[in-house]
Amino acid sequence: MTTDQLSATFAALADPTRRAILARLATGEAGVNELAEPFSVSLQAISKHLKVLERAGLITRSRNAQWRPCRIEAAPLGDVAEWVEQYRRFWEGGFDRMERHLAELQKDRTDD
Repeated sequence: MTTDQLSATFAALADPTRRAILARLATGEAGVNELAEPFSVSLQAISKHLKVLERAGLITRSRNAQWRPCRIEAAPLGDVAEWVEQYRRFWEGGFDRMERHLAELQKDRTDD
């Protein structure tokens, strides 16, 4: 079964450990040991998280001798931002309508 890229990205972002790994990688590339430091889980567990992130296209891993640095890939996050943007406009429209309604109620109260 194949999933679309957006679904794979959201699935990868659903886990707080993976989000923390991405936040760390946003500051620069890092190896598995460095990424594992703040977590009280095994290196094997971190490797599994990295595989999920890699399958979702959120990170890439390369090889530099013994070091396998991980690097964030922002394109899938851009797709998420575009998707969320549609709903931001919806939310803002709702807030604008609510603001107008509240202003109308306030005006009615002051007219009494």
